[in-house]
Amino acid sequence: MGNIRITKQFTFETGHALYGYDGKCRNVHGHSYKLSVTVIGTPISDTSHVKLGMVIDFGDLKKIVKEEVVNAFDHATVFNKNTPHIELAKELDERGHKVILAEYQPTSENMVIDFAVKIGRRLPENVKLHSLKLQETETSFAEWFASDNPH
Repeated sequence: MGNIRITKQFTFETGHALYGYDGKCRNVHGHSYKLSVTVIGTPISDTSHVKLGMVIDFGDLKKIVKEEVVNAFDHATVFNKNTPHIELAKELDERGHKVILAEYQPTSENMVIDFAVKIGRRLPENVKLHSLKLQETETSFAEWFASDNPH
Protein backbone atom coordinates (compact mmCIF):
# COMPACT_ATOMS: atom_id res chain seq x y z
CA MET A 1 0.00 0.00 0.00
CA GLY A 2 1.33 3.45 -0.90
CA ASN A 3 1.42 6.83 0.73
CA ILE A 4 -1.78 8.85 0.81
CA ARG A 5 -2.17 12.57 1.41
CA ILE A 6 -5.14 13.82 3.38
CA THR A 7 -6.14 17.43 3.95
CA LYS A 8 -8.23 19.18 6.58
CA GLN A 9 -9.24 22.82 6.33
CA PHE A 10 -9.64 25.38 9.11
CA THR A 11 -10.75 29.00 9.36
CA PHE A 12 -9.94 31.66 11.91
CA GLU A 13 -10.08 35.43 12.26
CA THR A 14 -6.84 37.20 13.16
CA GLY A 15 -5.67 40.79 13.29
CA HIS A 16 -2.12 41.97 12.71
CA ALA A 17 0.03 44.93 11.73
CA LEU A 18 3.29 44.96 9.81
CA TYR A 19 5.62 47.43 11.50
CA GLY A 20 7.89 49.28 9.06
CA TYR A 21 5.90 48.14 6.01
CA ASP A 22 5.46 50.72 3.23
CA GLY A 23 1.78 50.01 2.52
CA LYS A 24 -1.65 49.88 4.13
CA CYS A 25 -0.81 46.74 6.11
CA ARG A 26 1.30 48.79 8.50
CA ASN A 27 -2.08 49.64 10.09
CA VAL A 28 -3.80 47.18 12.41
CA HIS A 29 -6.27 45.15 10.33
CA GLY A 30 -7.61 41.62 10.15
CA HIS A 31 -8.16 38.66 7.87
CA SER A 32 -10.44 35.67 7.66
CA TYR A 33 -7.66 33.11 7.28
CA LYS A 34 -8.18 29.70 5.70
CA LEU A 35 -5.59 27.07 6.60
CA SER A 36 -5.32 23.80 4.65
CA VAL A 37 -3.22 21.15 6.39
CA THR A 38 -2.05 18.20 4.29
CA VAL A 39 -0.34 15.20 5.85
CA ILE A 40 1.07 12.10 4.20
CA GLY A 41 1.40 8.52 5.36
CA THR A 42 0.42 4.93 4.75
CA PRO A 43 -3.10 3.93 5.81
CA ILE A 44 -3.14 1.65 8.84
CA SER A 45 -3.39 -1.96 7.65
CA ASP A 46 -3.59 -3.74 11.02
CA THR A 47 -7.10 -5.25 10.95
CA SER A 48 -7.33 -5.15 14.74
CA HIS A 49 -6.61 -1.39 14.86
CA VAL A 50 -9.64 0.86 15.42
CA LYS A 51 -8.26 3.33 12.84
CA LEU A 52 -7.95 0.66 10.11
CA GLY A 53 -7.60 2.25 6.68
CA MET A 54 -6.76 5.73 7.99
CA VAL A 55 -3.51 7.68 7.65
CA ILE A 56 -4.65 9.71 10.67
CA ASP A 57 -8.13 10.19 12.05
CA PHE A 58 -9.44 13.57 10.81
CA GLY A 59 -10.56 14.18 14.41
CA ASP A 60 -7.01 13.67 15.69
CA LEU A 61 -5.62 16.04 13.07
CA LYS A 62 -8.32 18.57 13.97
CA LYS A 63 -7.38 18.38 17.65
CA ILE A 64 -3.70 19.05 16.90
CA VAL A 65 -4.35 22.01 14.59
CA LYS A 66 -6.98 23.52 16.87
CA GLU A 67 -4.67 23.31 19.90
CA GLU A 68 -1.54 24.55 18.11
CA VAL A 69 -2.96 27.20 15.79
CA VAL A 70 -6.67 27.94 15.68
CA ASN A 71 -7.38 28.31 19.40
CA ALA A 72 -4.32 30.56 19.82
CA PHE A 73 -4.75 32.75 16.73
CA ASP A 74 -8.54 33.00 16.39
CA HIS A 75 -9.72 36.50 17.32
CA ALA A 76 -6.21 37.46 18.42
CA THR A 77 -4.04 40.33 17.23
CA VAL A 78 -0.48 39.39 16.28
CA PHE A 79 2.46 41.77 16.57
CA ASN A 80 6.18 41.35 16.05
CA LYS A 81 7.48 41.59 19.63
CA ASN A 82 10.69 43.22 18.41
CA THR A 83 8.97 46.42 17.22
CA PRO A 84 7.46 49.49 18.88
CA HIS A 85 4.08 47.75 18.49
CA ILE A 86 4.97 46.17 21.85
CA GLU A 87 3.46 49.26 23.53
CA LEU A 88 0.18 48.89 21.65
CA ALA A 89 0.19 45.17 22.40
CA LYS A 90 0.63 45.82 26.12
CA GLU A 91 -2.26 48.30 26.14
CA LEU A 92 -4.55 45.90 24.29
CA ASP A 93 -3.58 43.06 26.62
CA GLU A 94 -4.27 45.22 29.68
CA ARG A 95 -7.73 45.97 28.26
CA GLY A 96 -8.48 42.25 27.99
CA HIS A 97 -7.74 41.71 24.32
CA LYS A 98 -6.14 38.51 23.02
CA VAL A 99 -2.62 39.39 21.86
CA ILE A 100 0.17 37.25 20.41
CA LEU A 101 3.71 38.60 20.46
CA ALA A 102 5.53 36.74 17.71
CA GLU A 103 9.27 36.34 17.20
CA TYR A 104 8.68 37.34 13.58
CA GLN A 105 6.96 39.89 11.34
CA PRO A 106 3.40 38.43 11.17
CA THR A 107 3.17 37.96 7.41
CA SER A 108 1.40 34.95 5.93
CA GLU A 109 4.81 33.61 4.93
CA ASN A 110 6.18 33.69 8.48
CA MET A 111 2.95 32.49 10.02
CA VAL A 112 2.84 29.41 7.78
CA ILE A 113 6.45 28.55 8.76
CA ASP A 114 5.50 28.88 12.44
CA PHE A 115 2.42 26.70 11.94
CA ALA A 116 4.47 24.02 10.14
CA VAL A 117 6.79 23.69 13.14
CA LYS A 118 3.95 23.62 15.66
CA ILE A 119 1.85 21.07 13.76
CA GLY A 120 4.76 18.91 12.62
CA ARG A 121 6.06 18.25 16.11
CA ARG A 122 2.65 16.96 17.24
CA LEU A 123 2.02 14.44 14.46
CA PRO A 124 2.35 10.69 15.12
CA GLU A 125 5.68 9.19 14.04
CA ASN A 126 4.18 7.46 10.98
CA VAL A 127 2.51 10.65 9.67
CA LYS A 128 4.46 13.53 8.15
CA LEU A 129 3.39 17.07 7.39
CA HIS A 130 3.28 17.37 3.59
CA SER A 131 2.12 20.96 3.09
CA LEU A 132 0.26 23.94 4.47
CA LYS A 133 -1.65 26.61 2.60
CA LEU A 134 -2.53 29.78 4.50
CA GLN A 135 -5.00 31.90 2.59
CA GLU A 136 -5.08 35.51 3.76
CA THR A 137 -7.60 36.84 1.25
CA GLU A 138 -9.65 35.35 -1.56
CA THR A 139 -6.74 35.82 -3.96
CA SER A 140 -3.60 35.72 -1.77
CA PHE A 141 -1.96 32.83 0.07
CA ALA A 142 1.34 31.41 1.27
CA GLU A 143 2.28 27.76 0.97
CA TRP A 144 4.79 25.60 2.86
CA PHE A 145 5.93 22.24 1.47
CA ALA A 146 8.06 19.71 3.34
CA SER A 147 9.86 18.92 0.07
CA ASP A 148 11.09 22.54 -0.05
CA ASN A 149 12.29 22.40 3.55
CA PRO A 150 14.46 19.30 4.11
CA HIS A 151 15.51 18.82 7.70
